[in-house]
Amino acid sequence: MTQHVLAVNTGSSTTKLGVFDVEGSDARPVLRARLSHGPVDLRIQAWDAEGVALPAPSPVRSAQEGEAVLDLLTLFEGQLETPVQAVGHRIVHGGSQFRQPMILTQEIAEALKALAPLAPLHQLPALTLAATIGKARPDLPQALAFDTAFHHGHDPVVDRLGLPREFEAQGLRRFGFHGLSYEYLAGRLRACDPSVAGGRVIAAHLGSGASLCALFGGRSVDTTMGATPLEGLLMGTRCGSIDPGVILYLLQVQGLDGSQLSGLLYERSGLFGVSGLSADMRVLLQSHEASAREAIELFVFRVAREAAALAGTLGGLDALIFTAGVGENCPEVRAAICQRLAWLGVQLDDAANRRGDAKISTLGSSVAVWVIPTDEEQMIAIHTREAMVSAPPSVAQNGQPALETPR
Repeated sequence: MTQHVLAVNTGSSTTKLGVFDVEGSDARPVLRARLSHGPVDLRIQAWDAEGVALPAPSPVRSAQEGEAVLDLLTLFEGQLETPVQAVGHRIVHGGSQFRQPMILTQEIAEALKALAPLAPLHQLPALTLAATIGKARPDLPQALAFDTAFHHGHDPVVDRLGLPREFEAQGLRRFGFHGLSYEYLAGRLRACDPSVAGGRVIAAHLGSGASLCALFGGRSVDTTMGATPLEGLLMGTRCGSIDPGVILYLLQVQGLDGSQLSGLLYERSGLFGVSGLSADMRVLLQSHEASAREAIELFVFRVAREAAALAGTLGGLDALIFTAGVGENCPEVRAAICQRLAWLGVQLDDAANRRGDAKISTLGSSVAVWVIPTDEEQMIAIHTREAMVSAPPSVAQNGQPALETPR
């Protein structure tokens, strides 16, 4: 029997949706949509499985993200022979407690709300959207897939912070994010290049949010993001790793309060802050401003430096994967990163890179370099199915009472 699942991927700059036919461990995409978070309104796009555009809902009602998603759910169900049976959400931070996909309840929502200070751009927006759907469709079960889950199982030394042990006892440690993307890439690499998939791999998820993951045998062994999605690489609007003394300076000398500091580090830094122009790599690549060039150079430098560190964790490098908006669509950035990693044995095929081929390394390269589009929504759909199978029948069949909107 066909089972349709709506996967909702709430990101910092976009919300991606997909309807999937889910059976066992497979999920076949049927419909897709994308909400771009603009300064005034949402831009709404929708496609069928062949990529043919569907008429998007009216932007008048869709000024709010929750309303837009409900409108798209109605649009999707009008295209289907059977209704959507469940909704799955990407939840960025699962903390130490949440390691498996599960059905959303009010108790779980409250526990996840407590983690919002560690992921302020993602956690509450995803929970708020789930609450909006729950109030409009209380009969529809909602499942959660956690970005942090893929990184559980690291050697403790990888995740430990250099703070007094009482903070670790309270659950404060490095977690890692973009786990749904890395889980998908690990599976795709096994299909694309099984000769290296079981070896030492660095996956580079380079988008508005950016991170790297060291994979060995298809499992995460290290990653650049830590207790929050702020650590690691320079990102669209996030600063990435920064000297803690700078934070103290901003607090004690510049007089910033917590809210101002959070806004600075999460929303006004990164490519946007360094360039003074845009958080969009495409805009910066087309710009003739020196500050745009300097922002790109800093992004490339930080990616290459962190990749070298992860190669140290792995003890070498067999494959490098580029994915997400920048990784999939910016050959200039890929080339600059690979040039800095040539000492590790990375040899780029310039023509293949410019064409956007799937494999862009030369035949003589000791490191296989791949460009693999990620599909977090497919992983959300698969994990939603897992949560439905493991949930009590009353929950899987009848949904949950309407959830309270997080505040």
